[in-house]
Amino acid sequence: MAVKISVFQSLVFLFYRFILRRNPKPKYQKCPSTLLQSDLSRDTLIFNLERSLLKSDSLFPYFMLVAFEAGGVIRSFILFILYPLITLMLSHEMGVKVMVMVSFFGIKKDGFRAGGAVLPKHFLEDVGLEMFKVLRKGGKRIVVSYDLPQVMIEGFLRDYLEVEVVVGREMKVVGDYYLGIMEDKTKHDLVFDDLVRKEKLNTGRVIGITSYNTSLHRYLFSQFCQEIYFVKRSDKRTWQTLPKSQYPKPLIFHDGRLAIRPTPMNTLALFMWGPFAVLAAAARLFVSLCIPYTLSIPILCFSGCRLTFEIDEVSSQKLNSSERKGCLFACNHRTLLDPLYVGFSLKKKNIKTVTYSLSRVSEILAPIKTVRLTRDRVSDGQAMKKLLTEGDLVVCPEGTTCREPYLLRFSPLFAEISDVIVPVAVTSPATFFYGTTASGLKAFDPLFFLMDPYPTYTVQFLDPVSGVTCQDPDGKLKFEVANHVQSAIGKALDFECTNLTRKDKYLILAGHNGVVKKN
Repeated sequence: MAVKISVFQSLVFLFYRFILRRNPKPKYQKCPSTLLQSDLSRDTLIFNLERSLLKSDSLFPYFMLVAFEAGGVIRSFILFILYPLITLMLSHEMGVKVMVMVSFFGIKKDGFRAGGAVLPKHFLEDVGLEMFKVLRKGGKRIVVSYDLPQVMIEGFLRDYLEVEVVVGREMKVVGDYYLGIMEDKTKHDLVFDDLVRKEKLNTGRVIGITSYNTSLHRYLFSQFCQEIYFVKRSDKRTWQTLPKSQYPKPLIFHDGRLAIRPTPMNTLALFMWGPFAVLAAAARLFVSLCIPYTLSIPILCFSGCRLTFEIDEVSSQKLNSSERKGCLFACNHRTLLDPLYVGFSLKKKNIKTVTYSLSRVSEILAPIKTVRLTRDRVSDGQAMKKLLTEGDLVVCPEGTTCREPYLLRFSPLFAEISDVIVPVAVTSPATFFYGTTASGLKAFDPLFFLMDPYPTYTVQFLDPVSGVTCQDPDGKLKFEVANHVQSAIGKALDFECTNLTRKDKYLILAGHNGVVKKN
């Protein structure tokens, strides 16, 4: 939302606010939880985001996420070093300005996707359940922020909390790059005043919800609200976290490397672990690539890697059969290392896998044979059949990774390749870093996974299912097999099956269809 405001408009706004405006004094309340017993379906609710919706009063984690994900390690380290000075020596307003400057200066506006791809997950985990229930009861919902830029909050509030009007502070831009400076509060108040008046708040009550320590902003709320409720810090300490099951929109896709909430203490632990993480990842990678399985498995376990696998009786008989030429393993996709860990579980290095797009670096470093598909169904099917005659083959029908407990739609091509398919359910929880990315450099995905203190994988081999290698006149059987395999894996992992695809994920997170060019 780009807004141009002249000096004359600002003077008119101030004259209007302080001289011509003659609203009755609003009614002040101390306990916003009483709103849960009220009918608010015809009322307009105006929330102060950081003071009444979020449990934490600290804005540092959100600026650290922007600095790390959009600016890199050096920028985030500078913000971390400055934070003690910000909290001890600067006022709240000046401290926010410094964090905005460090986080945003020089970031390209068109390339900034953290607001919609990274921050919503961390914002949702900080929303108080009690205030969320109040928010959902409102007929119209308006959320205003005095400290956070519009680009940080709009995607989260509109897409995940279904807020109709979002008012944050605009960032100044020169040549498509952020200057790291927000608009002054007079302009912000004018935008707020203009947007709220456009909503024609003439029916029902207008209720404001903010906190005690925002005295500078009470006047702005009093211009529109018949009632104002104040949230105490002691109230926030008793709030529950919003459960994932109550999200208005499921959080299926999100991006970014950090798996932890970067509070000051977590960030300290992260930077302390950083040098050791690089050494650990390099050592683990060397062991995986250069040492035989019989020796590499105990060495990797000693280094902190964890692998738990489970094979049922039917699958065990099939895998140990001396007559079989090659077995087709269809697994869900958590990281690029899925096929490698399937191979670790089977203690085989001659296992093969296929991929639609993989960076050239990952392709070169892969300790197993990796074949790039062309997205032509006939030629891809022939290539997979040929690989299957040479040995075991691992395929990931989702076509892309998914971090949350959901399964994307399974492409049915694998169902036509083999008479027998072994579904494989894999999980890989993240500690510090995610080993996947949609908008970052995929070549670093395995390294970030190996940089975790305890890289962990759980692999379950499920009951084999029959493929569709015979004639299928209606072409329906392959979809039934694909859906059955997806359902079996979802049941084993307690994951929810969806119809979302690879393209859906990359359009949401990165703005493209997910095809990685060779480089």
